Amino acid sequence: MSTVEFAQHLSDHRVSEQERTKILQNPGFGNFFTDHTAVIDWSADAGWHNARVEPYGPISLDPAASVLHYGQEVFEGLKAYRHEDGSVRTFRPGKNGERINASARRLALPELPVEHFVEAVRQLVAVDQDWVPSGDGEALYLRPFMIATEAFLGVRPAREVSFRVIASPAGNYFGGELHAVPIWLSQNFARAGHGGTGEAKCGGNYAASLAAQMEAEAHGCPQVLFLDPTDDFSVEELGGMNVFFVLEGGTLVTPRLNGNILHGITRDSVLQLAREMDLTVEERKFTLDEWREAVANGTLKEAFACGTAAVITPIAELRSAEGTMVLPETTSDSVWGSIRAKLLGVQRGTVEDTHGWLTRLV
Repeated sequence: MSTVEFAQHLSDHRVSEQERTKILQNPGFGNFFTDHTAVIDWSADAGWHNARVEPYGPISLDPAASVLHYGQEVFEGLKAYRHEDGSVRTFRPGKNGERINASARRLALPELPVEHFVEAVRQLVAVDQDWVPSGDGEALYLRPFMIATEAFLGVRPAREVSFRVIASPAGNYFGGELHAVPIWLSQNFARAGHGGTGEAKCGGNYAASLAAQMEAEAHGCPQVLFLDPTDDFSVEELGGMNVFFVLEGGTLVTPRLNGNILHGITRDSVLQLAREMDLTVEERKFTLDEWREAVANGTLKEAFACGTAAVITPIAELRSAEGTMVLPETTSDSVWGSIRAKLLGVQRGTVEDTHGWLTRLV
């Protein structure tokens, strides 16, 4: 079917306007959640069914639910933006719908029609639109996810699944004003392996990154960089972001998609905007040795990371057990700043959306 009807079971205990206003003054990231959630159930017999919007709250799961034992779970992340005309729009949601299906295939979960994915987002935002902040750099972060709910102990794909969308008002991912951040080089851990789940957006990948993330934080770094030790220690990605390098002569380099790296939607958008800025774009292997050499000879001009949550953030240093590599200082008129301004401008409606990237939700 091409459309899905959502029943509405709305909360009788919504957060008060006064309390919501207080939250939106300083939402942070992932600290507060809206009043409702959108849900669609799936079973092997009935397919996708029972679409609804219901009050946000705890999920009742059997202790033998497959997600708790075998990790059948995938998720997405996208944002809804308040425009000056009062409308609320989101950025390339169809791509998120396609990506959750790619992740679902890898985790042996059922695929959800992309139009159902987008409609679930639309239904939730329509009900909780008062939670969409309007401050600079703020948005409503949306977290669609799919979990295996069937109760059984046996290694096979679950026959019962729940797809849900929750939402959280969000400010700057790294907190405070935008600034260049140091990152930590992980030399003891790998985020993913060839043939594994690296390009799927599943919780296990992030769980596997946490030990390295803790190591990074112990060295004053909010993000950790992973390498591929089987391929000349080539750069892969950060714990939750893709990475880019600007070289002398207007060349933008990012690690190629090799099965280990998440197919970032912000990454893809950055590549499109860079080509329109007449930058030479290269998706290829970029090794740690090449990075160090480019810093040493002055051909590296910028390094930055990108993702839905943080958008684009410049990198100041690469720290490791061997020492610190200081990267060139940049300003907002740099390549990363220009791309970030265009990207945010499209998302917020201040720059013309020539690609058809925006979808109106309300």
